[in-house]
Amino acid sequence: MEFTNREMKVWHEINEWQENLYQYEPTDLAALYDKWLEQGFSLLPENVQQQFFEKLDTWLFHLHAMVQSSQIQIDARERILASARVFNEEIETLGDLNLLSIDQLNYIANQHIAKHRLYSFAQGGMSGSGGMLLLGSDLPAMTVINIRTVQLIAMSYGFEVNTPFEMMMALKVFNAGAMPKRLQGIAWEELIHEIQTAEDDYFYLGIEELTNPTWMEQPLKQLLKALSITVFRQKLVRGIPIISIAIGAGANYQMTRSVSEFAQKFYQYRYLLEKKADE
Repeated sequence: MEFTNREMKVWHEINEWQENLYQYEPTDLAALYDKWLEQGFSLLPENVQQQFFEKLDTWLFHLHAMVQSSQIQIDARERILASARVFNEEIETLGDLNLLSIDQLNYIANQHIAKHRLYSFAQGGMSGSGGMLLLGSDLPAMTVINIRTVQLIAMSYGFEVNTPFEMMMALKVFNAGAMPKRLQGIAWEELIHEIQTAEDDYFYLGIEELTNPTWMEQPLKQLLKALSITVFRQKLVRGIPIISIAIGAGANYQMTRSVSEFAQKFYQYRYLLEKKADE
């Protein structure tokens, strides 16, 4: 099936975005930070590093499964199908979403993206205004919000997230979207290579490793954010810690913006790639 003019335009937009990722040049400070992070982890015994990242991968996998099987996510899946039926009443499953145009799918996905960016903004504001309990729960809450965002984006473009292959791909997309900009180009290339060379679209046969020392920058940023919130929490404006609320809300919004943008480009690419393969 040939691309429509609109699909061709989206395809070019994705290619331009991809080129910007490849051409992104890290600052000297970022390069120094990478070196420091790598050296810091190299001080740990290799078996300790391996156990740490294996447990982190397992935690992310179980968290993904928990979110995917939750009633909230099941209800969201039905809402996606209901929204799709507004455009085409013959749609019964997520696989039928390929009957819709790219703009219709973008509309459905953008509804969920906007909602979850707002959730992140509110979560950051609460962590900046509340006590240590809210601040301590911020990282797990943000992980859930962003994993859920990736799952909803995947479903909005017709991809089920309950198969081993799609579950692993969604986790890798979340992982890549949470990476700093200078590392996203490599992650994007690896993801595209995986979907183009996959021998099985149900079972995942690739590399199951998700996290590594470079991925740890995001949690460290969260810790730096928590420190900043703690420092500025006492700076009140009419009894409200405006600065700490702004720090928390802004940082969380930017994280979800990065994850959702990366995820949307990836699933748009997959939708168009599969349509191109049907020609």
